[in-house]
Amino acid sequence: METDKRPPAGGGDGCLVGVIRIPVKIVAVLVVLPVRVVWELLVAAGRAVHRHVLRPLYVHVLEPLLRALGWLLTTLLKLVFVWPWVVLWRYVVVPVGQGLAWAWRGLYEQVLAPAGRFLTAYVLRPLGEALAWIGRGGMRYLLAPLAKGIGWIGWALGMTLFVWPWIGLWRYVLAPVGRGIAWLAAVVHRYVLRPVGLGFVWLVVAVYRYVLRPVGLGFVWLVVAVYRYLLRPVGLGFVWLVVAVYRYLLRPVGLGLAWLAGALYRYVLAPVGQVLVWAWHVAGRIVGALWRGLKWVGWVLVGWPASRVYRHVLTPVGHAVREVWRTGRAAVREARATVRRALFGAPPVEPSRSRARTLGSTTAADAAPADEISLPRRQG
Repeated sequence: METDKRPPAGGGDGCLVGVIRIPVKIVAVLVVLPVRVVWELLVAAGRAVHRHVLRPLYVHVLEPLLRALGWLLTTLLKLVFVWPWVVLWRYVVVPVGQGLAWAWRGLYEQVLAPAGRFLTAYVLRPLGEALAWIGRGGMRYLLAPLAKGIGWIGWALGMTLFVWPWIGLWRYVLAPVGRGIAWLAAVVHRYVLRPVGLGFVWLVVAVYRYVLRPVGLGFVWLVVAVYRYLLRPVGLGFVWLVVAVYRYLLRPVGLGLAWLAGALYRYVLAPVGQVLVWAWHVAGRIVGALWRGLKWVGWVLVGWPASRVYRHVLTPVGHAVREVWRTGRAAVREARATVRRALFGAPPVEPSRSRARTLGSTTAADAAPADEISLPRRQG
């Protein structure tokens, strides 16, 4: 294996890349080729397992099992959540409703309707007619004066029972009591509630002025002092420390790691990747060549002998059997014709012209057929 003498395509690759590339190629050929072969075998095995094991297992086992489980789950859900309500509605609610409707219909038809018709015919209608006759006769001479007297009495009773008591209650009870309650409320407000409220307000102002305000100012001063003399210096120191760590540690380390990663990618990973890709293609070509070789070996060991046997053994035997069959069939036909002539006589003979020549042909009809000429056989 000769080393490639041409300069690298990138322009920046040197002898270091060549020194790395050659061992990597050797290792890739020794490692990637078996991996590629094993991968192709695993792919073929996976396809065979999927076609002959997993798919029949799914079609003939898992799918019926899942369908049975779905049917069982559906039936269970119907049995728990649907059928009890259907049975309750069909055999309890509907019969009870129909029975109640039938009872109400019977009660109405047999009791209420006859009673109503009886009351209307024999009680209410005669009573109404009598009241109408009495009303027409007594309205003019009795009820009108009586109504006027009853109206005046009603007005007097209404005023006595519903107006004057409320006026007296308001004038002699509620108004004096309201004025007394208002005077009592004014006294309580002036001599009790107002002093108590002023005292409470003074207490709140005093607590705010002499307790809450000093405490609040002290808390604010404490917070300002903690921020100014503790948190701010600590925060500035922390920020300075972070900036210093970034500037003098993280940034140089990051730049170094970036340069190292770039160099590693450029001088190691990229050549190794190229070699692996090349090795993968080479492995594919080798596998293809191996497959073609296996196909050629299969043809040499199985296909070519089978074609030779078919061409030089089975085909002549078939032709011979066909000739024997044709000869036997012609002999049987000739024997049958001879027996028929012997038993029933010869058939009518055609004229010599029509018997000697066929229609549209110059060859005699009774001429002996020529020997069968088979097609030229292809030589292997």
